[in-house]
Amino acid sequence: MSNTSDHSTDWGALLRNVLLGIVLLAMLWLAFHVRLPSLAELQQLLDGWGGAAWIAFTLLYAVVAVTPIPVTIMAVTGGVLFGVVEGAILSVIGALVGSWVAYWLARALGKQTVTKLLGRHARTVEERLTHAGVESVYLLRLMPGLPYWPVNYGSGAFGISQRDFLVGSGLSTVPGQVSLVAVGAFVASPSVAMGAVVVIAWIVVITMTIFAYRRLKRASRG
Repeated sequence: MSNTSDHSTDWGALLRNVLLGIVLLAMLWLAFHVRLPSLAELQQLLDGWGGAAWIAFTLLYAVVAVTPIPVTIMAVTGGVLFGVVEGAILSVIGALVGSWVAYWLARALGKQTVTKLLGRHARTVEERLTHAGVESVYLLRLMPGLPYWPVNYGSGAFGISQRDFLVGSGLSTVPGQVSLVAVGAFVASPSVAMGAVVVIAWIVVITMTIFAYRRLKRASRG
């Protein structure tokens, strides 16, 4: 019986390591070999697709959100191409869909594998997310210097429920995406009104970030 159990465990560990290698290679390949289209190229491409441009942009955003590639450029581009309202809606959907896919990918990979994948982010993410919920996801999303992808993968690996992950991500993603989209919209069409939107959006994000930072400090002291 013990030999059978050991044999099964060995195969499980081998499978997790193979999956880890595949994910790491895929993410590295995407980060270093996939060039995001320039603004002019993306504009031309989306113009040719007509109404399907919304879907195409959202799907491209979701793919980027699954990888370590920064999503900032996609949000700003959304503002340039679609304006504040449409750009913010599409960017939020894309970011959340990509985050949700990464969450379930982490569930499939398992805790040990994701810990290796997270590298230097592993300790911070695991400490904040283990046996936690909505608030921890929300605070980590706003934590300065921590990208999106470690929170996505860490939430799936360290026991955050799907509901808590989506709620926490939604609460923190919306203001962040709106602030970036507003910058893009202002670049495309500068105006006093658009400038006011940018300022207000960033005030909200900065306020939320300060709040999150203080909560994290209090939690660490406790």
